[in-house]
Amino acid sequence: MLSSRPYIARGLYEWLLDNELTPYIVVDAERDGVRVPQQFIQNGQIVLNVAPTAVRELKMANDVLSFDARFGGHPMQVLVPFDALIALYAKENGVGMVFGHEPVMPGYDEAVADKMNQKEERPVLESVDTSEVDSNVDNARQDGSKKEPDQNASGKKKSGKERPSLRVIK
Repeated sequence: MLSSRPYIARGLYEWLLDNELTPYIVVDAERDGVRVPQQFIQNGQIVLNVAPTAVRELKMANDVLSFDARFGGHPMQVLVPFDALIALYAKENGVGMVFGHEPVMPGYDEAVADKMNQKEERPVLESVDTSEVDSNVDNARQDGSKKEPDQNASGKKKSGKERPSLRVIK
């Protein structure tokens, strides 16, 4: 199973921007794969402004957060593996999230992660014609249960013209 951290971080980041707040991240700078400006590390951690005005080409993949920024006038590409992300919060009011240590999920396989990172066709939801669903439900009711003929599968009365809708059919 993939880590939930990158998904939560992306959502939280967007939420902070939508509320016109400045997103900051706290990074464990001593983890493998972390590439941050060494001169700003304090107590093994670094706090970075990741607002769109402070960074360029911010990418939050499922394994790493990366962006380009300038530190003391020198350009640098910053790489933060998501397991090194400690917190994401708003500078203005401290609202955000501290990420705990996630346990290794049983059955997790790097091949699964690689497969998920590739762009493959995923299932999509499509609308269905309610008359088609109703006839399928009626045909499936061979167990002798009583149902009014003027009701659809959800038990609501049918009107003359209904819009297509999605239903779970077991």
